[in-house]
Amino acid sequence: MRVGHPYIPNTREIREQMLREMGIASIDDLFADIPEKIRLKRALKLPRAMSELEVKRHMKAMLAKNKPFTQMLSFIGGGAWPHDIPSHVQALARRSEFVTSYTPYQPEASQGMLQTLFEYQSMIAELVGLDVANASMYDWASALGEAALTCARITRRKRFLIPKLISPERRVTLQTYVVGPGLEVAEIGYDRKTGRLDLSQLRAQLGQDVAGVYVENPSYLGFLETQVEEMSDAAHKAGALFVVGVNPISLGLLKAPGDYGADIVVGEGQPLGNPVSFGGPYLGIFACRGEMKLVRQMPGRLIGMTTTLEGGKRGYCMVLATREQHIRHERATSNICTNNALCAVSAAIYLASLGPQGLRGVAERCAANASYAMKKLNAIHGLKAPIFDAPHFNEFTLNCDGTRMSIEKLNSKLLERGIQGGISLRREFPELGETALLCTTELHSREDIDRLAEELEEIVGGQR
Repeated sequence: MRVGHPYIPNTREIREQMLREMGIASIDDLFADIPEKIRLKRALKLPRAMSELEVKRHMKAMLAKNKPFTQMLSFIGGGAWPHDIPSHVQALARRSEFVTSYTPYQPEASQGMLQTLFEYQSMIAELVGLDVANASMYDWASALGEAALTCARITRRKRFLIPKLISPERRVTLQTYVVGPGLEVAEIGYDRKTGRLDLSQLRAQLGQDVAGVYVENPSYLGFLETQVEEMSDAAHKAGALFVVGVNPISLGLLKAPGDYGADIVVGEGQPLGNPVSFGGPYLGIFACRGEMKLVRQMPGRLIGMTTTLEGGKRGYCMVLATREQHIRHERATSNICTNNALCAVSAAIYLASLGPQGLRGVAERCAANASYAMKKLNAIHGLKAPIFDAPHFNEFTLNCDGTRMSIEKLNSKLLERGIQGGISLRREFPELGETALLCTTELHSREDIDRLAEELEEIVGGQR
């Protein structure tokens, strides 16, 4: 009788047979390339084996230690924003027709998935004010990295300019992307009063070697850039491309980047019907002007609509796929592949459900809540919100230099009271002092913000 499975080495006999076939004496011989001095010479210190029931109990006990934002009041943002997701969005996105389309970047993708991605592209293009959007990227950071490479390929230049006040995660990802082609990333300073990009520094750094200029609106710290037209003009006069990063919800209120000269728009699609989750998956937005020199250098995939030769029936197909699996490696623009297409499906359903007026309503509530929160918190002795004199969207800075507390201690005290505070900015931006980044969305009520203000006033007051 056969023991075990012929393709799974789960018995001593099968393992020994595999070793004989490979011509080695032991499994240790497979690791001969690893220096002897760094090999572990003892058995792993693992806990005893547990039954399935014990594993379930153990995992439940571990998970019970977590305190997600759904179980407590949270003001954390910084690129992962909690928004209301209508029940039907996830119900439709989780239908088996979508869920089982594991690799919808292949030419044989179903008509249903292709149509959904086409609709997603169409709505994103309309939202950002550009002609073409691809069928999504991994996240905002990867979209930014791909935008820098796209600018370099088109202009054949080697420098990419970014604002100093940018998400540290996006900056690190961008730096990783540009290592291979040898591009240089240079930072532009900011006005210490308003936080906005320093136009004089931008103009001074623009030269014949600059491939692209990147700006975020709203910025990572929540304030709005009000000089985007001037930035766009300066970049284009120098022969560089103008790249804008966005929170798509903000475009329910703000002018579309394409309307003030953006050549490429990137952003994070997580707030469009996708839940906040630790590490993702998220959804990278990437759109560009309709010039073919841009479209053909755009990473990812582009879904198009056509009609059949016979009968004129509407159909959808992949019209551009510049990844290395589809074309010669040396001509590929990226290796973006299984790119969280289910997140794009959710975004398409969310946008179609809200429509322009619904999206505007969400954006208005986000901005109104932030305005109310800044007024409430700024009235507390020792706190300043925001630290920059500029209009904000749904995120803002809170400084506590006027107290005898650090942001970490302030957040710890809030956590004891069931509130998640903002993101400490001291490590990435030490010049801002004891400052945190806070976020409000339509999920926050006036009562929620009042409670935050009351708790902070009590915490800060206890230190005086």
